[in-house]
Amino acid sequence: MTRSPPARRLPLLDFAQFTQGRASRSAFLQQLRHAARDVGFFYLSGHGVDPALLARVQQLARDFFALPDAEKQAVSMLHSPHFRGYNRAAAELTRGEADWREQFDIGAERPALPLTAESPAWARLQGPNQWPAALPALKPALLAWQQAMTQMALRLLRAFAEALQLPPDAFDSLYGDLPNEHIKLIRYPGRDNTGSSQGVGAHKDSGFLSFLLQDSQRGLQVEAAPGHWIDAAPVEGTFVVNIGELLELATNGFLRATVHRVETPPARHDRLSLAFFLGARLDSVVPVYPLPPHLAAQAHGPASDPLNPLLRDVGWNYLKGRLRSHPDVAARHYETGAGGQIRARRG
Repeated sequence: MTRSPPARRLPLLDFAQFTQGRASRSAFLQQLRHAARDVGFFYLSGHGVDPALLARVQQLARDFFALPDAEKQAVSMLHSPHFRGYNRAAAELTRGEADWREQFDIGAERPALPLTAESPAWARLQGPNQWPAALPALKPALLAWQQAMTQMALRLLRAFAEALQLPPDAFDSLYGDLPNEHIKLIRYPGRDNTGSSQGVGAHKDSGFLSFLLQDSQRGLQVEAAPGHWIDAAPVEGTFVVNIGELLELATNGFLRATVHRVETPPARHDRLSLAFFLGARLDSVVPVYPLPPHLAAQAHGPASDPLNPLLRDVGWNYLKGRLRSHPDVAARHYETGAGGQIRARRG
């Protein structure tokens, strides 16, 4: 089976079409299916997220990164067994190489789970976020954005189900009332401050759907075909959306999780991006969904990296990625027991 020729630019989809009558809905679903299969990335307009809220979180992200280093270090990810908080540039790794971006991570604002000796190590991923005392406006704004993004992302996931000719609620059991909601505020410093072109190294996202709000600075690149990279230049009013590995796994490779990277901005510039990742419940197991025969015949199986294999157990898959990306946090809060089993450190 052959794919379409590699794309030269990302498709642009208008989510408003999904609710504009039968013909528009059908056209949107066809575009969605092809974009997610042939490229794995697309721009999404008509998403319904308040532009004023987007502008607010962008400004607060800039305000956060402008804080003195001591204020940012007070909420360092090193303090969090839940992998929440601030990382300096070069603290996170992709495929073993340092990423030149400083960032602030939050997840769903939920209490830590009670742990017993039998609790899986991934249970420690749930817990409270850290918030900078010097910027109290950040918490309510990011939580409001997180809620708006979750509602929009779940609607889009239902559109995916319909595009795949599955029941509209096919993916709902993977989420329930506890979806994995992950936000990253990211600042890429200019190359004069890094000496490196790697803002973030080539990788695939591990969850279901990823959404990126870009500023005006280019940098994101998508590997549309092996060795064929295209720029995902900023387009005002849109999110860049991409498929994660678990959605590729759930569709037996019909949908495509695509490798992408970010190049460091030129000297005396920086780049701000805000990422939202929708993932499944930590205690869920991803099935292979039975696609109709004409679609199933086009599913080629998920492309799993033998050095970083995909796991259907969501909690373990997510924890594996965090341990690889943040070895300093892993060393402080997790340990390897007998037989190589990962477990949370006590105390």
